[in-house]
Amino acid sequence: MISTETRINKINTIVIPVADQDSMVAFYVEKLGFTKRADIPFGNGYRWVEVALEDAGTSIALAPPPEGTPTGNRETGIGLQTGQIDELHEELKAAGVDVDAEVSRMGDPVPPLFWLRDPEGNSLMVVG
Repeated sequence: MISTETRINKINTIVIPVADQDSMVAFYVEKLGFTKRADIPFGNGYRWVEVALEDAGTSIALAPPPEGTPTGNRETGIGLQTGQIDELHEELKAAGVDVDAEVSRMGDPVPPLFWLRDPEGNSLMVVG
């Protein structure tokens, strides 16, 4: 196995291209409990918006896409972790979040999990 030294020391920001930053911020803050860390105007009327879990090192940028690039209905590759997967699943369902009908339990080594979709149809996985 080859080992390569790197100067990279963390995963800082994951970008989800979105069409409606305000509705996405509301979803991540009000439904998922994230905190808005940044909302900074830049360029020609654009905004750089980041949300994150409290004390988390990695944030999610809810950014406008490059011109001509579609948004929504993406597999984000983001996995969220909880110690109370059944309770979280029920809370999100009751709050009107688009979640799978039930928590999937495939057995070891796969943890219990479900998928949720944000208002633009981008999916995130939740594992317990």
